[in-house]
Amino acid sequence: MVRTWPALDVRNIPEFLEAALTDYHVTAINEGDEVWRVFFHDAAERDRAARELRAAFDGLSLEAIDVPDEDWAARSQANVRAVHVGRVIVAPPWDAPITIVVQPSMGFGTGHHATTRLCLAALQQIDMRGKTVIDVGTGSGVLAIAASLLGAANVIAFDDDGDAVAAARENLSLNPRSRVTLQVGDLREAAPANADVVLANLTGALLASNS
Repeated sequence: MVRTWPALDVRNIPEFLEAALTDYHVTAINEGDEVWRVFFHDAAERDRAARELRAAFDGLSLEAIDVPDEDWAARSQANVRAVHVGRVIVAPPWDAPITIVVQPSMGFGTGHHATTRLCLAALQQIDMRGKTVIDVGTGSGVLAIAASLLGAANVIAFDDDGDAVAAARENLSLNPRSRVTLQVGDLREAAPANADVVLANLTGALLASNS
């Protein structure tokens, strides 16, 4: 049986849609000129987003669909190119030379999303040498890898999505100079750990609920 991914096809894109989507468990966004295809972690989250976005934006056109896997992530991101943020470069393996290699996948974090870029920029404002870092909701692992390459001595990356951790593990293999410990699980249920830096590139709603 072919796996499917719940998604919304969005038309009449409002100005602040991308910001609004950060409040949902979005796994990927394929932005076309007229239609955005937004992928969600599960159908319930997609349906919640559809209800709330319709109420929030007048004239927004939403169509709920289920997309067959068929390696859509690799095909939809085949033209992804490197992103430069300060001293850090994030790139797919076909766009060398690079500092960090990331294979586009279901793990959120190719470096193109604004929040990922802001986190990369913030990391470079800190002397990471010798630091212990926890990355909560690591996604593709790009921030954890960046922390390691910037000099962190101990980097622990959590995600409650096994697919995301598998993607992060693949990206670690593409960046052999980085040293990151990956764990599947919810940090809220794990034993607390001391860290000098905590990375949490998560939705606003999730951060607020655990503050």
